[in-house]
Amino acid sequence: MSMSDSFADVVDAFQPGVKPQPGRLPGPFARVFLVLCWLAVCLMPILFAVGDLRLATGEAGTPGTLTVVSCEDLGRGRYDCKGSFAPDGGGAAVAVAASPDSEAGDVTRAQLAPEGDRAVKAGTAGVIAALALPFLGIGMLGFLPYVILYFLGVRRGRRTSVVAGTLITVAGLAGTVAGMVAAYS
Repeated sequence: MSMSDSFADVVDAFQPGVKPQPGRLPGPFARVFLVLCWLAVCLMPILFAVGDLRLATGEAGTPGTLTVVSCEDLGRGRYDCKGSFAPDGGGAAVAVAASPDSEAGDVTRAQLAPEGDRAVKAGTAGVIAALALPFLGIGMLGFLPYVILYFLGVRRGRRTSVVAGTLITVAGLAGTVAGMVAAYS
């Protein structure tokens, strides 16, 4: 018994079952299911970011100033930050949850959520930070056209879809990184 046969036996022990033949694809229903799952995973970050985008652009919420009062270390790099939000129109300061990427003593322009429980960084930095998740979703969509062409057996246009997918993925990565930098600065 050679070393490669021994390795194959070990791999088979961890991956039992029917092995697909080279070039075989999932059935048509499985392909549609996979594409729909891919779409759902990519569109969810975009949908989840709508509320923060509305706040950061000033379309929703109350404008004011957020002062981070405290940040508690929850362990494993996680923080729970509390702040005080003072509305621009005057009135009493409101205790709110601040972004976990804040530090105690930070003072920044912010929008108070309509629920009154949290404040989101406003202005250009807030908008760029709120766009981090949508850019992530867009970046993940980059190679979906190639996969669809592959599933359909279409050869024409695959090279173009790879180039376009690469550009879209790089743009998504750049936008996500820019959003993270804006969130942490």
